[in-house]
Amino acid sequence: MIYGLGMLESGITFDYGQLVLDCEFARMIKHTVLGYQVNDDTLALDIIKEIGPGGHFLMHPHTLAGMRSQSKPEIIDRKARDVWEKAGSTNAYERAVAKAQWILENHRREPLPQDVLDKIRAIIEDTEKELGVSK
Repeated sequence: MIYGLGMLESGITFDYGQLVLDCEFARMIKHTVLGYQVNDDTLALDIIKEIGPGGHFLMHPHTLAGMRSQSKPEIIDRKARDVWEKAGSTNAYERAVAKAQWILENHRREPLPQDVLDKIRAIIEDTEKELGVSK
C-alpha cells in the first residue's frame, strides 16, 4: 500500500509539488512490481551475439523499441546536461510544482450522475436520522 502522497512533516503539511513527485514515484514502483517478461525477445541473445563483446547496444533498433515500455517519467529528467540546461535547468520539484499548477488551472471534473448523487444524499440523510442530527 502506498499512502501519504504529498504529505510533509508527518502529515502536518501538504504540498502539491510533493504530491506530483510522489505520484511519479508510485507509478514507477507499480511498474516495477508488475515484473518483467523474460523470454527470447527480451533476452535478445541474438542481438548480443550480433553486436559482440564491447559493442554498443543502446542505439540498436531492438533496444530502442523495447525501452519505450520501461519507465516513462514525466517529472524526472534524464536528459544530458547540455539539453537540460537549454531547457531551462529546472529541478524536479520546480517541474512538479508547474505540473500541479497546470492541473489546478485546467482540470475539469466530470459531474457525478444524478442517480449517484441521489444515493449519496440518501446515505447522508439515513445517517443523520440514525445519529439524531437530521434537520
